[in-house]
Amino acid sequence: MRKGILECCILHIISRGEIYASDMMEELKEARLIIVEGTLYPLLNRLKNAGLVTYHWVESDSGPPRKYYSITDDGRSFLSDLSHYWQNLDKSVNLILSKTSPNGEGASNS
Repeated sequence: MRKGILECCILHIISRGEIYASDMMEELKEARLIIVEGTLYPLLNRLKNAGLVTYHWVESDSGPPRKYYSITDDGRSFLSDLSHYWQNLDKSVNLILSKTSPNGEGASNS
């Protein structure tokens, strides 16, 4: 499930405009979805191989060239499907979590 959530978040970040991988990691970190490069780069590679994202190299004045990612049309369609799935899942989970027991209490930790 975590992989699917990360895919959705990463595609959403990329859908807002071209972005460098370390900037993605920073945004994920700010959202408390902390991942390491060993997780991000293979995921980006899978998304690229699936035709959902693409990248191009940009020369840098302060070091080696940087790889900037952007979303493809197929990626936008896939992200739309993921977003709808997430909204339905969120609604379902919140419905279950909001129910109380017959005696009026919330979920117990027993």
